[in-house]
Amino acid sequence: MKILGISGSPKQDGNNETIIRNVLEVAKSKGFETDSIMISQKKIAPCIACGTCARGEKCPINDDMQELYGKLAEADAIVFSTPVYFGGMTAQLKALFDRSVLLRRQGSQLRGKFGAVMAVGGSRNGGQEKTIQNVHDCMMVHGMILVGDGAHFGGIAQKPVDDDEIGMKTVIDTIENLCATLKKE
Repeated sequence: MKILGISGSPKQDGNNETIIRNVLEVAKSKGFETDSIMISQKKIAPCIACGTCARGEKCPINDDMQELYGKLAEADAIVFSTPVYFGGMTAQLKALFDRSVLLRRQGSQLRGKFGAVMAVGGSRNGGQEKTIQNVHDCMMVHGMILVGDGAHFGGIAQKPVDDDEIGMKTVIDTIENLCATLKKE
């Protein structure tokens, strides 16, 4: 089984990329195949609602999203990590979700896949739960199955994550729960 980790941060080598590297390391240690998408290294334009994908055609926007459709469709589970930007996910991650409508319109390709979310705020109560809910909403539109940390909604961390023992415990608990759920399948 394959777990795809997506850092929704535009900042390279930041907190969210650290989280994705950590969770994928845990997944690998449990025998899962892993892959990652670091939004900081991708160019994803916003959806223009042209309707081309609804007709079963390729998205006409020529950017990095073209290579990401396959990665999303091939994964058995997807782990998202995003900083909290103005009370929600980053514009870059939202663009990925908006553009993923192609996968929904062309066979509901994410339906039934498992997903988990991590969010990083500037303080302990920096909007992480609301941001996770925002990402959950997008996952639910796809018909994905949501997995939390076993006690709450997912990984809730505070920057810098390397210094956040409590937050990183929720991150690790979330990936552990996701791996255990996948092994039951």
